[in-house]
Formats: sequence, structure tokens, C-alpha cells
Amino acid sequence: MILQTGCARRLCHALKGQSRAYSAPTSHSVPPTKQKYIPTAGTYPKGFLAGSAYAGVKLSNTSTNDLALLVSETPCAAAAVFTRNVFQAAPVTVSKQVLELRNGDSCTRLSKQLGDEYGRNRTAVSLLRKFLATVRKLIGPYSLPIQKITSKIPALYHSLGSTHNHWLDTARAICTTDTFPKLLSRTFTLPSSPSTTYAIAGMTKGAGMIHPNMATLLSIICTDAAIAPSALYPLLRQATEGSFNSISIDGDTSTNDTVALLANGAAATSSKLITIAGGEDYAAFQSTLSSFMADLAKLVVRDGEGATKFITIRVLGAPSTVAARQIAKSIATSSLVKTAMYGRDANWGRILCAIGYSHLDSSNSESIVIPNQTSVSFIPSDGSAELKLLVRGEPEAVDEARASEILAQEDLEILVRLRDGGEKEGMRAEGEEATVWTCDFSHEYVTINGDYRT
Repeated sequence: MILQTGCARRLCHALKGQSRAYSAPTSHSVPPTKQKYIPTAGTYPKGFLAGSAYAGVKLSNTSTNDLALLVSETPCAAAAVFTRNVFQAAPVTVSKQVLELRNGDSCTRLSKQLGDEYGRNRTAVSLLRKFLATVRKLIGPYSLPIQKITSKIPALYHSLGSTHNHWLDTARAICTTDTFPKLLSRTFTLPSSPSTTYAIAGMTKGAGMIHPNMATLLSIICTDAAIAPSALYPLLRQATEGSFNSISIDGDTSTNDTVALLANGAAATSSKLITIAGGEDYAAFQSTLSSFMADLAKLVVRDGEGATKFITIRVLGAPSTVAARQIAKSIATSSLVKTAMYGRDANWGRILCAIGYSHLDSSNSESIVIPNQTSVSFIPSDGSAELKLLVRGEPEAVDEARASEILAQEDLEILVRLRDGGEKEGMRAEGEEATVWTCDFSHEYVTINGDYRT
């Protein structure tokens, strides 16, 4: 019966010409279309170690590593942003307490601190046990098998290493319904020490229950630059806005969402500490961090549950960045828009509808969106000419064949111009802009989430 259902689903996709490029596999193998997003090498920050081990937390997992550990060999500065969901999971609560207790100057290495036979300092052991005792509390309908986890801590410790495979295995261990491990690394320099090469690396997980509000899903970012604890949070907070706060898969904000940034200064032996905003090093690192986190966040969207398309929504000509972002998010979370994109239907009416109700709770909604100045287009990912759907409030005669070609591509951009002045003022609308990344909704999304607990 299960086989027949699966065959029927595949047959429906084949008949419709759709590809299950983004669907979660029944095994732990990575779909061929996702292989290109997995790095084969990387340059990782000095002084950080990554490891993973198998505990079998979920009964259906019989072999894949599901415990992950990322530590610094020296004390490092730490900052994090968390979900703003009122119901916050125990890991979020405890992580907040640790950061507040240490005022951002935390995260000592766990080496030789995992029990009597591994060392003398019991600080990390105490924190770890407190953390595990707290998360043991019921999370929704589930309770963590704490004994399975604690019994594998020694193995987790012994798995630590600094190679690309260590980092990749750790990124894979944090996956849930993800179809591929999400890991990035890159190098950079700072104005004060151009001869010193720094590294930044990050991993993230999440494929569903994704809609940003302060932070989203789970992401850990590490750098060997020297950054003061007081500067770390402002850097992270700003970078979050244009990255993890600019993605959406299904409009659901999780109770567990966390994005953390760690800096240990291991590569900064002769350079100065990055402290407050205004300096050249601060600005340079902010640019590096923002770009890096945006690329990391996009990988989450590319792995959206059941998704077949990566959709960029760009809004131009808004009276404020906040207004532009609200309109982009309204389009990104519209089930009608997302299902139309899945069905390769150039239904601009659904896009227009989402724009129209995006500011209904605003006292000046009519001045934000002016129908006879609003234009909507599809921007193909292959570099060909844009397909105009609506020009200054008037519908275009859409070439459906051309629209179908564009919507068949894996990547797509929906461009909204709110103050389109036409040829006289140029097609680029003046004002503020925002970009949000999302994906489509397919039959597979319902299947994955309908079967989630089974």
C-alpha cells in the first residue's frame, strides 16, 4: 500500500512535468540536485573543533549521527539571537541564561571536562548536565531520551577535529528533515591587518517551520577574528536582518530558533580587537558577516520541505525599508502565490492580492501601495529579458508559453516596483527596497508534515 502510494505520487509528478528536486528523501542519501550545495573542501577558523556521534535519539534513525559538538580550544566571545515566539523551548531558555551569566564572554572548550576520567575542571560538565536536565522537560509531545545522549558524550568528545570532514559530519548531524548538510566557509582580511588571513565558517539546519522573527531555525557561526563581546551582538543583530530574518518557507516561527556567533581571536595574534561601531575593521567585518549569513540562510530556503523552486522577492520604491520588507514577506507567505509558482501558473493576481493586504493594519496603507503606480514582473534566472505581468496597474498580455519556461527554472525572481514612473523617470522606482527569499508549496510539503510524527 505504501509502495503504491509512493508510485502514484511519482506518477502524478511525472505527468505534470514536475521534478522532486527538493523533496526529502526516504533514505539519508542526498538528492542529485542538492549535491552541488555541499562543499568538498573548506578553510575553517583556527582554534575551533567540530565533532559528531550517533545516539539514536529518534527511533526511526538507526545509523546516522545525531549528536553534534562545536567547541573553541580557548575562551571565546559569544552572542546569539533567539526566537520571539512566546513559547520558547528549553534549549533557548538555558542558552539565554548562559550568555547572560557570562555576559557574552563564555564558551570555554569542553576538552578534558567531560567527566572524571577526562580531566579536572568540572565547569563545562556542570553546564552541560544542567542544560541536558533542563531540555529533558517535555517539549511538545516529546521527551528527550537523556540516557542515550549522555552515554554518548565521551564518543562525541573523541570525535572532535578540525578537518573539512569533521565540520561536514557535524553539519550533517544537526539535520532533521533537511535533505543535505548546510555548511559554508570563507576567508577574509581586515584593514588593520591586511597580511593576516581570517576565516569564518557556519552551519545551519532547517527545512520546515521556517519564518523569521529575530532569528530562525538553528545556525552556528564561528570566526577566528578578535571581536569584543560587547561588539559581537550588534554585529550579529544587523547581519540577521538581511539574512535569517529575510527568509520564509511556510510562515511558521519555531519555538527553538537560534542563531549564534562565536569569535575566539585565534588568528589575530598581532591585530587589534574589534570593539565598537565606526572603525574600519568593524565595518569590514560587518560586511563580511552580512554577506556570509545571507548565503547561509539561502541554503535553508533551497532545502525547503517539498519545494521545487528558490524564489527571490524584491520590492522597490517603498516609503521605508520596513514597508518594503512587509510587502515582500506578504508575498513570500501567501499560500496562493506559492502554490501558483509550484504549478507554473503566472497568476499575477495572487501576487497583487498579497501586496494589497500587506499593510491593512497600517493607518497609511493607501499611501504605501498605489495601484496605478505598481508594476510586477518575473525576472528569469538565465539572464533573459524580464516578463512584465503588470505595468503601473494595468495587466499585460502575458505570453503563457514564455511564463511557463521561466517558471520551469529552479530559480525565479518576482520584482515589484511600487513607484513605477514609466520611461520618463526610469523603470527603477525611487525609494527603499527589501529582498526576501522563499520557495514554493508542493504536494510533498503536506506529505512530509502530515507524516512527521510517524
